[in-house]
Amino acid sequence: MTELHLWLRHEARTTERRTPVVPADARRLVAHGVRLTVEESPQRIFPLEEYAAAGCGTAPAGSWVTAPPDAVVLGLKELPGEPPALTHRHISFGHAYKGQPGAADLLRRFAAGGGALLDLEYLVDEHGRRLAAFGFWAGYLGAALTVLRHRGRLTAPLRPTGREELDAALQRAAGDEEFTALVIGALGRSGRGATAALDTAGVTATRWDLAETRDLDRPALLAHDAMVNCVLATAPVPPFLRETDLDDPARRLRTLCDVTCDVGSPLNVLPVYDRTTDWAAPARRLREDPPLDLIAIDNLPSLLPRESSTDFSAALLPELLGFGTSAAWRRCLDRFHQACRELGIDEGRSRHD
Repeated sequence: MTELHLWLRHEARTTERRTPVVPADARRLVAHGVRLTVEESPQRIFPLEEYAAAGCGTAPAGSWVTAPPDAVVLGLKELPGEPPALTHRHISFGHAYKGQPGAADLLRRFAAGGGALLDLEYLVDEHGRRLAAFGFWAGYLGAALTVLRHRGRLTAPLRPTGREELDAALQRAAGDEEFTALVIGALGRSGRGATAALDTAGVTATRWDLAETRDLDRPALLAHDAMVNCVLATAPVPPFLRETDLDDPARRLRTLCDVTCDVGSPLNVLPVYDRTTDWAAPARRLREDPPLDLIAIDNLPSLLPRESSTDFSAALLPELLGFGTSAAWRRCLDRFHQACRELGIDEGRSRHD
């Protein structure tokens, strides 16, 4: 088997502090014969020196574009807009298979360069279960921000922190009123994280999952003070909230957090907003009377970058050690080809089958 060369890229997004491989796991990869090159990144939670001490090579930020052709570029969030042709295999969250804005353009870039996207969202076992995910921490942060907003203590801009500091901020203070919170998708990773954060904050959550959403009780949903959506739909379902629901005079709902952030997708279960929020402005007012605030940040786990990166890296490590032989990576590649076919994109130059 050819030596695996992983190229850990710098994240272009300025608020991305996470990494898919932490230094301790980088050391394990190197010990197993994997060549790992790590780009400089002033914002990554782990300094470059820790990777160098683990036996990794180093490179300037953004130099993946000229990496050796057989290098597999590893990252998390969106790629920069250049180059127009992507020649490498990329492991990352592409958000390109459900009709999201910009999806077709991204896949065409891969087709133009003969590269391939191995989307981490579709790195699954034979039963379709995700093998590495940030879901727990996404749910935890989503619910935590919901509590802070509902209690009037969410300050902007947001900044990354540690769990001990965050949990201290979630403790109920004198004068905090009780409120009701609903978690939809409560049995999944994100839902469990959201419930854990609400427990820390002293808020008892109503927990809904498939059984409750098959025949949605909208009045019951709107009767909660806060809601955290943790459902990532993979097939069309009736939306959980509609514009008419926001204008329902009986609506008690005041704070809404969409952990999933599937905005722009035809599978979006919360089609009541058209753009995400961010660290600079984490909440946006959807209605004034009565007020309804939205939190929809698409990199929530980056606010707890050390904890979330460490958990994710531990789950991804065995999959990286099996790269090239694991059926899970073949499923990833097959899903990429399927997405290209669905969009009528010609992959005649693909080099990575």
